[in-house]
Amino acid sequence: MATETKTVKKTTKKTTKKAAKRAPTRKLVIVESPGKVKNIKKYLGRGYEVVASVGHVRDLPKSKLGVDLENNFEPQYINIRKQSKTIKMLKEEAKKSKAVYLATDPDREGEAISWHLAQLLDLPLEAQNRVTFNEITHTGVENGMEHPRRLDMDLVDAQQARRVLDRIVGYKLSPLLWKKIRSGLSAGRVQSVVVSLIVDRENEIRSFIPQEYWSIEANLTSLTDSALAEAKRTFVAKFYGKNGKKIDLKKKEDTDLVLEAIKGNDFVVDSIKKGTRKKSPVPPFITSTLQQEASRKLGFQSRRTMQAAQELYEGMEVPEFGSMGLITYMRTDSLRISDEAKQAAKEYIVGRYGEKYLPAGGRTFKTKSNAQDGHEAIRPTVPALTPAMAKDSLTTDQYKLYKLIWERFIASQMADCILNTVQAVIKAGEYDFKASGYSVQFDGFTALYEEGKDEATQEEGRLPNLTEQEILRLNQLGGTQHFTQPPARYTEASLTKAMEENGIGRPSTYSPTITTIIARNYVERDGKQLVPTPLGEITTELIRKHFGKFIDVGFTANMETDLDKIEAGDEAWKDCIRDFYTEFSEALKNAEQNIGEEKIVLPDEVTDEICEVCGRPMVVKVGRFGKFLACSGYPECNHTKKIVKEMPGECPVCGGKILEKKSKKGKKFFGCGNYPECTFMTWDTPTRDVCPKCGKTLLKKAGRNGKIYCSNESCDYETAEPGK
Repeated sequence: MATETKTVKKTTKKTTKKAAKRAPTRKLVIVESPGKVKNIKKYLGRGYEVVASVGHVRDLPKSKLGVDLENNFEPQYINIRKQSKTIKMLKEEAKKSKAVYLATDPDREGEAISWHLAQLLDLPLEAQNRVTFNEITHTGVENGMEHPRRLDMDLVDAQQARRVLDRIVGYKLSPLLWKKIRSGLSAGRVQSVVVSLIVDRENEIRSFIPQEYWSIEANLTSLTDSALAEAKRTFVAKFYGKNGKKIDLKKKEDTDLVLEAIKGNDFVVDSIKKGTRKKSPVPPFITSTLQQEASRKLGFQSRRTMQAAQELYEGMEVPEFGSMGLITYMRTDSLRISDEAKQAAKEYIVGRYGEKYLPAGGRTFKTKSNAQDGHEAIRPTVPALTPAMAKDSLTTDQYKLYKLIWERFIASQMADCILNTVQAVIKAGEYDFKASGYSVQFDGFTALYEEGKDEATQEEGRLPNLTEQEILRLNQLGGTQHFTQPPARYTEASLTKAMEENGIGRPSTYSPTITTIIARNYVERDGKQLVPTPLGEITTELIRKHFGKFIDVGFTANMETDLDKIEAGDEAWKDCIRDFYTEFSEALKNAEQNIGEEKIVLPDEVTDEICEVCGRPMVVKVGRFGKFLACSGYPECNHTKKIVKEMPGECPVCGGKILEKKSKKGKKFFGCGNYPECTFMTWDTPTRDVCPKCGKTLLKKAGRNGKIYCSNESCDYETAEPGK
């Protein structure tokens, strides 16, 4: 009996041990990007496994509409084929875990990815398993894990509404473009509006009629303080008017009359007005302002900016600080800053600059009413980590962008700059001239950072110490003809600003939209400027003719407002789609009846190149891999060739032409046109100027202050600017 009891006891113990072995003990955290895995896993420690979904795992099918228009616009999601290995891995990891946390990005898109993951892995929608990380630091990850929540279905529905709207517009409009222009074209709810902005700006420039106007400037010198160098006593005063009343000079005759009337009169200081002016710092970055400033100051395209920002957010190893994310989440339109970050900035400012560089009462920035306030503005996660300290851990792009973000944030928490201003009215007989200037009383935030400008502006300078009734020496007086200028073409920076101001898209869509319209050849770059192609203009004209309302800026902005209402839980997403589709389907039906069968022929861009086969002119065509040259005699002659850009100057080795080329990795370089006979190449840009010592072409290194040097290896000539 005793033996029997012992056997039973032993068996029970063995069974319990087996059962304990089978029960999963670890927790699984699923993030979006593989770049975050290492850091988050390190912060969470043992008991956690961290894996990446690598973006979306489910989407609408590519081969069909994927939206059931007859069944309340139900989307028909499928697993993304190229994600099959990732999906298999996620399912296996989920099975081995006692809990699964969905930690995709903290925005609409991230919420939708988490929802798709929950569907895929059969996770209950009511589970408190959604976590978000505003920053990839120990504190950021810890805070996120301490506050799990349910999936926000309003946020998911807002993303579903956007996806379905974009699919309906793209899928229904594109075939009309194929029918009328050429196959393979695509239309988009947001992209078509953005192209229309660029087309409209180009039409404004074409129709602009310049207006003539004149200005008069007097170069004057104060004679009162002879101890001061003459250059510092000399300044420019601009013509204002007569006896205090402003006069606009429209033509040369008006200008000559004023110059004749002034002749022989002394220039006398009539009045001096002194004052002070405050300059306040700009707010920390949001997505749009980061893209704009990186374009102005660093020359980065929006895609390059967001790539570097993503890497900084995901993090890297920094000596003395460990592995960490360097900035907060980079897709945001909120100006909110945490109290902890403000305190850290305050400590840095006091330590580096002193108490007087702190604003009285601190500084707060007001977020726009239509902004998503889910997380903070873009800022450094650890303000004490200066760019200089991080530099060795970062790539060149990462360092430049981190420096920009860090300086902007610290400056935003600093005191105002105080300027001493002076305005002088100078009389020449009955005529008035004005001069203004400033000096810095207290530099404040400008000790660290000042915002860039899209267009160059004439800055006021410093004026000498003038006294009233002082007679000034006239050095030069003359009138200058000017013409009013057309509006500037959009750059990526100004287009992003226009999209933000007009409510077109959201922070996450600015950069992809610009990338898309360039990739699809609706727009091309001319330096920094964005120019519509003939295809972009014709497509815009066609869509506007038949679907004008749907590429109207106001209509698109209202759609964004509706998406915000869905996100706030104030509107059902399928009701929003239904309202849109009722009007859109009517416009679609009318277009199909009225669009006609005849194709629009895109005009060819004729070049100076002559076909080597038949002697006809070559024209520019666009294919799958971009632009190329084709014979205008096609189909009789089908000769084609690559487009080659010829640079100024000559090859220093053989005297041949220098051509712009691209390496296998797409990096631009310059090489001799006589290759392979001549192997001269350089990464630096050839200029039109020649070396004063040996007569060879001068090259300019990249960068705003890049030196200029001789392309001849045996010549040591170099300078800051040609001719110096």
